[in-house]
Amino acid sequence: MDARDEETGNANERNRPRGSVSSFLLISLILFLLTSHNGEEFLARHHYQDAVNSLENQLSNYTAWLNGTTSNFTMPEHDLTVPPLLDVFHIQGHSVDTSLESYYPNTTGYVRGNAQFYNITPMALEKHESLSWKPLAERFVAGSNVTEMAELGSTWNWTASNKMVMTLHEKKPLALQNSSTDSKDLVAVHARMEFSDENTQETMRLEFDGVHLLSQGSIVGLVEPFGQPLDIRLLPSIVPQDRKNETAKIIAPELEHRITKLKNMIDDGLIDSEPSNEDTPKSQCPFTFYAQFRPVPIPDHLMQELESEIQHPTGISTVKPPKMVLNAVLLSKKCGILYEIHSTQGLRSQAFFSKITTYGGLSALAYFVTLVVFSRQVERSRTPSGITRVSRWTFLANATIDAVCFAGHITFAILAEGRASLALMATAFLSCVLFVQEAQFSALIFQIQGSEAPPPPPPPPPQATRPASAAVENQSSPNTTTSPAPAQQRNDDPHSSFFRFFIHHIRTDPQARLWIMLFLFLTVLVRVILSPALSMLFVAVTYSLIWLPQIWRSARKGRTSGLMPEYVFGTTICRLAGALYFLTCPNNVLDVEPRGWANWLAAFVLFQACVIMLQEYIGPSFFLPAKYQAVKLHDYHPPMPYPDHEAPEKSLGDCSICMDAIYVDSSIRSGVSQETDEKGENKGWAGESGSSGVGGIRRNTVATASGLLNAMQKGVGASSRKEYSLAPCHHLFHTECLEKWLAIKTICPQCRRPLPPL
Repeated sequence: MDARDEETGNANERNRPRGSVSSFLLISLILFLLTSHNGEEFLARHHYQDAVNSLENQLSNYTAWLNGTTSNFTMPEHDLTVPPLLDVFHIQGHSVDTSLESYYPNTTGYVRGNAQFYNITPMALEKHESLSWKPLAERFVAGSNVTEMAELGSTWNWTASNKMVMTLHEKKPLALQNSSTDSKDLVAVHARMEFSDENTQETMRLEFDGVHLLSQGSIVGLVEPFGQPLDIRLLPSIVPQDRKNETAKIIAPELEHRITKLKNMIDDGLIDSEPSNEDTPKSQCPFTFYAQFRPVPIPDHLMQELESEIQHPTGISTVKPPKMVLNAVLLSKKCGILYEIHSTQGLRSQAFFSKITTYGGLSALAYFVTLVVFSRQVERSRTPSGITRVSRWTFLANATIDAVCFAGHITFAILAEGRASLALMATAFLSCVLFVQEAQFSALIFQIQGSEAPPPPPPPPPQATRPASAAVENQSSPNTTTSPAPAQQRNDDPHSSFFRFFIHHIRTDPQARLWIMLFLFLTVLVRVILSPALSMLFVAVTYSLIWLPQIWRSARKGRTSGLMPEYVFGTTICRLAGALYFLTCPNNVLDVEPRGWANWLAAFVLFQACVIMLQEYIGPSFFLPAKYQAVKLHDYHPPMPYPDHEAPEKSLGDCSICMDAIYVDSSIRSGVSQETDEKGENKGWAGESGSSGVGGIRRNTVATASGLLNAMQKGVGASSRKEYSLAPCHHLFHTECLEKWLAIKTICPQCRRPLPPL
């Protein structure tokens, strides 16, 4: 029992169990804090409820106006200045001969193209004398408030927005699907548009609601910046006059559908409490959108058959899906802005998901190959001798790439659907497995190679303890001031002691350094990949560092890496396949713009792989001048005199490991003759060239050849000398036997002396 507990009378309190009531209250408090609604969620719920009330108010007023009763809603008049302006850009829809041509009956998918900005404010139009449609634009913006135009434009740089990406989604409201008033020639469309600024890498999002006129192949809708309210009741005022009544009939069911959807989200608790990334919209300009699809040279019945097969696949043969091309105009009368959208490329959703499935399957195959060759390499290198050869940073760079690929593919899989999601999840699973194995192998390398780091500084020597007699004398002397003990000094600053212990632990424990570095690096990486520019920099740096650390370690240590060609080239090709797909293919699944430096990056990585292989066959420091090369290690294959020709067995001796005789190649022995000097002493065996030593290696060549020339020698001498290995302790082995032994222990199996790397 602790003496302090006995003195305070709390000897049994430390072992006393906590009461059941207090435990229940503590658990209840924790559960309440975990499940209670915070302030942000309360505000979000209130915002959703306000949206429901606003839609219900719009629905009641619109229904009253539609029935001809008193209402607060008034439908604006049709703007007659818009059709002539649309004719200039060939946007007006028209019917086609269905036996020869047709339009896409469903445009759900993705469209991207170029955007040309025109400033059509009255002041800007005065300077544009070359515009042929200048009078039409002046008539369109006539009567607009110039001051309001400048205020609504906000901070967005309209002139820098030359790229447009749009996501279209067509779906008929449930209330109209079985209604007799439903028109088969008109479908509601919802879309999101993004304009990008290439200079700042920023994007402006716009929300779009409109209608698709199927027989005319045109889309008309209202557009507002993301976060701004959009009143779909105004749609009948911007469609052609002959489609006004049909459009007016779908507004009320669409409002009812949205009200029901919001109420269900509130009841189910599906409230997004996170604030929007765009609390203040970049612009407040309202737009109207007019698009015209280009007819395709396919009869209408074949187009309907193709659409039916896309929606409900049965395996029948249909026509090849044609390209989906459109031209569009984005108009803002209040801001004096006109965007011409051209050079577009459309992709249906089903085709896009099929494209993702193909990508996911090929990516999973590449990762499977990478995982197989990595496992084979680890099986070969997971020995003390093999681990000392490889670089930890090479595997950390690969692990970092796999971690990012796992996060990206699992996020992509959540957003995708069906087979595309399964294919992406397979890639994410394989990349996660590969990341874990590479991280574990890196930790093992850190642990084995930790002794290579400089030793930490020794701790300060402890202060000598004074004898008790000296302490008594100091206490008895009135003129002597006593200083606090060292232990008391350390206790005065516990934070400093903990910090000193933490730093000492990091410097002495390799695995602690590894995991802290990984944690900090991945934490920073999550922030980095959110920026497109920094993401490209990350790809360039990590891919450039795949093999450079290994090349540097091999050259510095004077030892080859031991990496198999199948691992080096297999990993290089599989990694470059994914990088080049996104950096060079203009139609990749993530719509990443091609980068011109991608080919140079691939060439640089391939060059690194070739250098590693040359280090295996030529020498680890073959590309360095002689004065910068590492200290030459022990030569296990020196020229040795062949035994007496009268000996019954022409062997160099017995292997100290397997105890079998060490023979050289019979073809070498048959092509050499013994040399003797004038005294009859054996000088070795010489080939036809007159060289001496085993395998016909000239003595002067052995003495002078070094570096690249010695490593690149070919012929019987090099091959024969590889069959034996002579240790510094003069014990002879088969090279194969010694390699297997050094993979387990780095000492001589006979005399137990340390052996240098083979």
